[in-house]
Amino acid sequence: MSLKIKKLKAALSKAGFVMQPGKGSHTVWKHRALPGVEITLAGHDGDDAKLYQIRDVQNALKQIGREL
Repeated sequence: MSLKIKKLKAALSKAGFVMQPGKGSHTVWKHRALPGVEITLAGHDGDDAKLYQIRDVQNALKQIGREL
């Protein structure tokens, strides 16, 4: 079973990232401690996360000392 977009959003939110809505199903996540870093997630909460989305979220979380 693959990770869902909803789990990635929850992990980002818990780590202090703030969501900004984008077009359609896109959301942009920013963290005040990481200026210039944006994570864009495309897809609805129940969709399977793509490998690049998981990787991007994991890298961002590592930068602030968290894990997925």
